[in-house]
Amino acid sequence: MTTTSVRPPQAAPCPAAAVPRTRQFDAMRTSFDISPRRGSEDVPERDAQRVCAMRRLARARMTYCGLDAVADDVALVVSELVTNAVKHSRGTHITMDLRLHGAVLRIAVRDDTSRLPQIRPPGPDAESGRGLILVKGIADQYNGSWGVSADGTTTWCTLTVGSC
Repeated sequence: MTTTSVRPPQAAPCPAAAVPRTRQFDAMRTSFDISPRRGSEDVPERDAQRVCAMRRLARARMTYCGLDAVADDVALVVSELVTNAVKHSRGTHITMDLRLHGAVLRIAVRDDTSRLPQIRPPGPDAESGRGLILVKGIADQYNGSWGVSADGTTTWCTLTVGSC
């Protein structure tokens, strides 16, 4: 796993009245390899454990940025996007980006698959299929959005998380 943290120069300090004090700009990229799979093969345990690791990393990054109040929701979005990448990718490499610019957090997960993910209503007894519905709901709650890159390799979500 490779993690890169990029910290651009800080903007002017927050006004004293701004609470909580949060970082204005922050970026982190993490990449990891997964096992090659075809079709409906089960996800290997090692790959499934990456979801938990990315969720913990995202939560810790939100704490680092002074955004504890949104850490659980960010962790849920990360969990769903990384799960989809691990489960549906036919490639062997996944990258997660967290970028904070002012009050907007952009979460993006890239894999090697160009198939476009779509929100589909799950059956009433289905044990999966609700991930993108949750991502959309959280994005709506934070006046954000979600989408997929034109080439289908990156699924992203933006959240307005508040800042000074």
